[in-house]
Amino acid sequence: MDELSSVRSSLRVVSGDPLSLEVPAELFSPAEFAQFEGTVAVDEFECGPDSYRFSEPLSWHADVSNTGDALLVTGNVTGEARTDCARCLEDAVFDIEGEIEGYFLLDGAEIPEGADEDEFDRLPANHVLDMESLVVAAIVFELPLVPLCDEDCKGLCPTCGANLNEGPCGCEKEQSDGPDEFELAKNPFAALANFSFDSDESAD
Repeated sequence: MDELSSVRSSLRVVSGDPLSLEVPAELFSPAEFAQFEGTVAVDEFECGPDSYRFSEPLSWHADVSNTGDALLVTGNVTGEARTDCARCLEDAVFDIEGEIEGYFLLDGAEIPEGADEDEFDRLPANHVLDMESLVVAAIVFELPLVPLCDEDCKGLCPTCGANLNEGPCGCEKEQSDGPDEFELAKNPFAALANFSFDSDESAD
């Protein structure tokens, strides 16, 4: 399952208008305009290697206008998301402020010259706008590639696993004291540690 499908399967309408909007008759007249809004709950979902959690429903708003050949949908979805920091595994909290964008060609409208047909959606015969796919895309495009609790997060000590944001763990000092006897014993070149490679010394 890809990222968009994962988020889409986790959406639940809480209040307001449904995510599938039936276009009112007046919107089929050029220059007409309508607004829609609501809230939607998002269950925990995975996007790439990260699992995201939403403690509160997301709010969304959309403006739908008739451009003559199509219905233009613009708006936003806002809320708060949580996931594990990629460095220290503590909560990484960030705001979702995604932009909703959609363009649905009306019946009989021609695709603009030079444009790819895949760049446009056509308004379905039942005149219902699939707002769900637009909200999903707005959420996914807002998610960070590498979620961090803070840009300066120091992460975990690779030796003992301590959270370095809480202070030094002491491992770095121990390592700076030099390798212990056990580590030297594992090193196949340990026997050469005290060998002199002075070029002035030569056999008779």
